[in-house]
Amino acid sequence: MSVRVDAWLWSVRLYKSRTLATAACRAGHVRINGDKAKASTTVVVGDTVVARIGSLDRVLEVVELLSKRVGAEPAARAYIDRTPKELPRDVGVPKFAVRERGAGRPTKRERRQIDRLRGRSR
Repeated sequence: MSVRVDAWLWSVRLYKSRTLATAACRAGHVRINGDKAKASTTVVVGDTVVARIGSLDRVLEVVELLSKRVGAEPAARAYIDRTPKELPRDVGVPKFAVRERGAGRPTKRERRQIDRLRGRSR
């Protein structure tokens, strides 16, 4: 027996709607056993599904096939979460010259500091 990957991702509550799960598949954010998955790709017990949610890649091993949305506890029993305990990809990346919203235009002094940070000093 097998189930479509978009339906499985929705039924185990990884995505809020099946439409969002299908969109993630189309965007290339879902992989099954290392290969990019279309929404119609089937999942069987024992497959490894990697789904990107925000900036985190969730690694799940399929334990049970679900085609209908179920409660939180049965959904959690349908997979084994093998996501490594590490920081999301965008954390730790330095953001240069980020100004708070509503701070207005930078002064001449602030602009020079921003230019120095970006490596544009004269």
